[in-house]
Amino acid sequence: MFRTASDELDIWLKNQSRKPLVLRGARQTGKTWIVRELAMRHQFELVELNFEQHPNLSDLFNSNNPQLIIENIEAEIGQKIDPEHSLLFLDEIQAVPELLSKLRWFKENMPKLAVVAAGSLLEFALQKMQYSMPVGRITYFYLEQLSFLEFILAAGHTPLYQKLLSYNINHAFPKSLHEKCLGLYYEYCLVGGMPEIVQDWIVNRKLNSCIKLQHDLISTYRDDFYKYGSNIDPILLHKIFESICDQLGNKFIFSRVSSAQKTTQIKPAIIMLSQARVCTPVFHTSGNGLPLGSQSNEKFFKMLMNDIGLISAQSGLTMINQRINHKKVRDFIFSNRGGMAEQFIGQQLRAIQSPYLPGQLFYWQRTGGRAGEIDYIIQHENRIIPIEVKAGSSGSMKSLHQFMSDKGLDFALRCDTNPVSVTNLNLKTTQGDQVSYQLLSIPVYLIEMAHKLIDQASE
Repeated sequence: MFRTASDELDIWLKNQSRKPLVLRGARQTGKTWIVRELAMRHQFELVELNFEQHPNLSDLFNSNNPQLIIENIEAEIGQKIDPEHSLLFLDEIQAVPELLSKLRWFKENMPKLAVVAAGSLLEFALQKMQYSMPVGRITYFYLEQLSFLEFILAAGHTPLYQKLLSYNINHAFPKSLHEKCLGLYYEYCLVGGMPEIVQDWIVNRKLNSCIKLQHDLISTYRDDFYKYGSNIDPILLHKIFESICDQLGNKFIFSRVSSAQKTTQIKPAIIMLSQARVCTPVFHTSGNGLPLGSQSNEKFFKMLMNDIGLISAQSGLTMINQRINHKKVRDFIFSNRGGMAEQFIGQQLRAIQSPYLPGQLFYWQRTGGRAGEIDYIIQHENRIIPIEVKAGSSGSMKSLHQFMSDKGLDFALRCDTNPVSVTNLNLKTTQGDQVSYQLLSIPVYLIEMAHKLIDQASE
């Protein structure tokens, strides 16, 4: 499967001043595959050590001298390692997190050797770690699951993928292609973007097989919580996992996780799960200026799961039929009060952020008085762009109108199931305020192209 992250890894590998790279992401997002594929594509000799399978190999790193470490590895694997044409891959490093501190010596004393460490739930392991991280001497790289466009490409729709990449709002897009994209969107809502599950769907086209893999993955997460999160009650982590699905699209309320446990117990567990990319917080922003995280109210936040397919499995949506029924999927998404649509949009917004940054998502909610909420707020260059998400083809935009008036903004984005349109609005809000702004409406499946389309509409 083609991953857009591969392009960024190519740049890292070719950089003469590169640092050892720590590849982070949730379990089964394709970290191991993408490193193997990187080495193969550049014809590097891959030296792979898996510390979850063989934790005893950590003894090879007893020295702080990279040359001695490499000699130990050579003796273990029975072959010579050429630093200029080899890639040292330390997989599942969360099993021996103390090895992360060794990466600094490779940067300082053996910079020509490409070194990648990968792990899941690193935060859980680092919590128990006695060693300091080599700050400034490593590069973090965050890998997400397949985005919707990557899903389309993996499914063999290469011409459609290229058509969407070159989408121009000034050119007509055939209705038949619009309907085809919506059908693939409904598929993605069920299957999700986890590489193994996507591959199984492409090969077998059987939902029951995907469901089994999804529930296996959920079980793997729970096992990981128990294995690496010994300082946090695994039962609490399980309850958080379920509560995120239950509260999808709404302000997250701690008391709905567990009435038996205090906020002081729940909050740090959520923070760790978020750092480990198992779930994603959507932070409140005032929307008054940049950066979006300034003047935020920490009591207001929403939560997303890392993958929409896992939510579908948890919700029983994948049990609708062993063949995908687009109408039933659409009806479920609509009846979910927009939560599933928000999950999809948030997941794609996260996928297009820089892999070198942890990334953040924001939304706006009125914190006092009358109700009001904007699903997402993004930064486009030096502009603040509100995003209204609709599960179907229609819905009220009262909050958006008032937000545009209150903040003095002139451009907004709406995501729904309609074709692209650009409208210049001039109206009065429910509070009687006059507001004028430009509204770009795009189908949900184009959200990854949002920044490009915003530029086109602004022109």
